[in-house]
Amino acid sequence: MASAARPDAGTPLEPPQRLVRALAEEYGDAGKEWLQELPELVQEALARWDLTLERVQAPGGRSSLVVLVQRADGSPAALKLLAPGARSRPEHAALAHWDGRGAVRLLDADPEAGALLLERLHGEVSLSSLPEAKAQLEAAGTVRKLWVPPGEHHPFESVADRTARVAQALRAALEDPAVEGAAPLVEDALAVRDALAAAPPEVLLLHGRFRQGKVLAAERAPWLAVGPQPVVGERAYDLARLVRDRLEDLVASPGGASAARRRVAKLADSLDVDRERLRGWTVFRAIESGVRALTAGRPQDGELLLEFAAWL
Repeated sequence: MASAARPDAGTPLEPPQRLVRALAEEYGDAGKEWLQELPELVQEALARWDLTLERVQAPGGRSSLVVLVQRADGSPAALKLLAPGARSRPEHAALAHWDGRGAVRLLDADPEAGALLLERLHGEVSLSSLPEAKAQLEAAGTVRKLWVPPGEHHPFESVADRTARVAQALRAALEDPAVEGAAPLVEDALAVRDALAAAPPEVLLLHGRFRQGKVLAAERAPWLAVGPQPVVGERAYDLARLVRDRLEDLVASPGGASAARRRVAKLADSLDVDRERLRGWTVFRAIESGVRALTAGRPQDGELLLEFAAWL
């Protein structure tokens, strides 16, 4: 990922366009209001931790702004400001629990302000830059480190609770004309979710949105995960997003359907996860993403995801 130019003193802070578009799609007016408040929020965080701003990291994420900073002792760090809707996911608690094992290290946090001070990684180099086979191997090794018991009295929601909200949104989306043709797939996804959520085989802390692009190159370890949406449940749920990495290449290739099913089998076997449970969660999460894209006016993305789900 390239980085935006360093802002001069007095120059308005320019959020990456990817963030601006995503906030408009997901949060509407609330997202616009937060964007207007960003310069002040950044300045407050810089003062709180005695930081010097270097530059905004771009293209960045879809629910947060990341700026590269220096600490008072001259060491590099990254300041992450979460959009209001993303603060309900206790990212800081997950990072603190992992304490740098397999994930970026949390240096400090102000959860109320949605501000995280993080170890600086090489934001321009993710696993997506590697050949697919190597990337999947490194991804498996990284995510394995994150799967730990969540501890007593943890703040994380369960896979069952999170997917229950998603299922409710899917049922509501069936009223949208853009989703009419996908109704049979949606019904299948809801049935699969109900069966999987009824009997989870394990309770572990999961990344929640793990994929190749969420694993960045680092100094103290070759690769570290970033941007969790932590949740507690079974490992198969955490692998479902990884299965569909580089989806456009998969769909465009001859024998894409067979290749997708092989991915499920290979990932499941390499990490000792039940194949059918991984297939089920992959189908559910792909259909949910596809329906969300359709209702947001991105039909090409939505149809691609639904085609992938139908293959499995």
